[in-house]
Amino acid sequence: MSAEPELIQSPLSQTITRDGHSLQVDIYRLEEEVDWLLEVVNDDGTSNVWDDHFTTDQAALDAVHEAIDEEGIAAFLD
Repeated sequence: MSAEPELIQSPLSQTITRDGHSLQVDIYRLEEEVDWLLEVVNDDGTSNVWDDHFTTDQAALDAVHEAIDEEGIAAFLD
């Protein structure tokens, strides 16, 4: 029986606060994978996971900042 793959959390995972609202940004990958996944969780626990995978954790962080800049943080509050 093989062990479950380890989840690698990026050191770029962070909390982003704008307009009085906070989002937890989680950037992670499985140890045998090369692409990073992006998940944003709001204060109510609602999770938004990007369909796209990212070649670097920095690219994932850039994507969430771009989305917040373009759509506003309110887009993640529903």
